[in-house]
Amino acid sequence: QVQLVESGGGLVQTGGSLRLSCAASGRTFSSNAMAWFRQAPGKGREFVAGISWSGGRSLYADSVKGRFTISRDNAKNTVYLQMNSLKPEDTAVYYCAASRSRIVTMSSRGYDYWGQGTQVTVSS
Repeated sequence: QVQLVESGGGLVQTGGSLRLSCAASGRTFSSNAMAWFRQAPGKGREFVAGISWSGGRSLYADSVKGRFTISRDNAKNTVYLQMNSLKPEDTAVYYCAASRSRIVTMSSRGYDYWGQGTQVTVSS
């Protein structure tokens, strides 16, 4: 059974940093694209960042460019999201997603496996 387990969320002040991790089990995703999405209260799920199977290509939402960095360690079957200069509008539940494809996309329909999410709260 495939599982994606996120960790690293929490409460941080404006301008602070957090590093999210997503550990996959049940199969290897070293040949697959992975991504982070988020959902704020009362809003739909939105793309945050995605990374290709090799790590050679990354995509970011405009709202996080220059502040967030996605990376992966295929040996550990883990993807990370380094979040710097956090803002209150970054408050959301952050979800890890994995695709059956190598191609990274901003669409949630491009991902087949999802984690349960981790809460990130940025206080003003």
